Amino acid sequence: MSQPRYRAAIVGAGAIATAHAQALHHHADRVALTAVVDVDPDLARHFAAKWNIPRAHSDLDALERVDLVHLCTPPATHAPLALKCLEAGANVLVEKPPTLSLAELDSLAAASARTGAHVATVFQHRFGTGAHRLRDMIAAGDLGRPLLATCETQWYRDDDYFRVPWRGRWETEGGGPTMGHGIHQFDLMLSILGPWQQVTAVTARRARDVETEDVSMALVTFADGTLASVVNSVVSPRQTSSLRFDFERATVELSHLYGYRDADWTITPVPGHEDLTTRWNRGRSDSVSGHTDQLAAVLDALDAGAAPPVSLPDTRTTMEFIAALYASAATGRPVRRGEIDPGHPFAGAMNGAAR
Repeated sequence: MSQPRYRAAIVGAGAIATAHAQALHHHADRVALTAVVDVDPDLARHFAAKWNIPRAHSDLDALERVDLVHLCTPPATHAPLALKCLEAGANVLVEKPPTLSLAELDSLAAASARTGAHVATVFQHRFGTGAHRLRDMIAAGDLGRPLLATCETQWYRDDDYFRVPWRGRWETEGGGPTMGHGIHQFDLMLSILGPWQQVTAVTARRARDVETEDVSMALVTFADGTLASVVNSVVSPRQTSSLRFDFERATVELSHLYGYRDADWTITPVPGHEDLTTRWNRGRSDSVSGHTDQLAAVLDALDAGAAPPVSLPDTRTTMEFIAALYASAATGRPVRRGEIDPGHPFAGAMNGAAR
């Protein structure tokens, strides 16, 4: 049996690290999980024992050379830790939000260009079979033009959730549900519909004692004229993550919570186009959209010597959308793509304040 081609480490042994360990073990024939790092040495040792990881460290500087770092730490640490990894020649797969600002993201892009190492963001919902099928049918022209979309992430997080010191603060989380919760759903929407053009938004703090918003709403115009609405919430007792795309020939819908199967998608054709249901149902899968499928795509890209998905340019589209949403809510006017240049207040922080 051949040895895995790549060596990987997990940095940050909190809850989300389990999903990364599971994905790495699923691809154990291609990548070996050789180390875990956490500032809490007991947590690092416990995680290493649970997942049979050879080495546990409490400092990133002690990490031996690896090919891929899975960055699972709190948001404010992402940029500085990713920069360290890039300078060491390691590729990085970073959890959302990848950075606190566009400026931080651009600093990673500059370091990536200088070192030749790559940064990819964990937007795992792009890689589910339903998303692939929808993109394929759009590309083939089966559904006709997209006309209208709705994107809703209505979750519930109580006061105890926000007692974790870094949550709900601009300086350490970068934003509220727009930045840390709804980002997966509207990233999937953006990956389906293509370039967005303009955002008009509002944010509010309705129920939680936080610095950031706990609700946001946006109206979005896309380059091809498609219109969309986006809702992000952490005050909604009946939780759902949902997407709806109205095309010329069919409505395609997704309703799930934290990960979807093919069974969570439905298609409603326009009369006369019932064959679209048959095409949609071909090759159905029971797999759940998640880290395992994205890691496979990352490893495929590394094999090919290419930038892994979701690359920094792809990520920037989503992060610029977030900055535009916050800027629109703060200024009370629409914000166009490209408007938030490096000198713009909302490039340096999602609340427009200098950091």
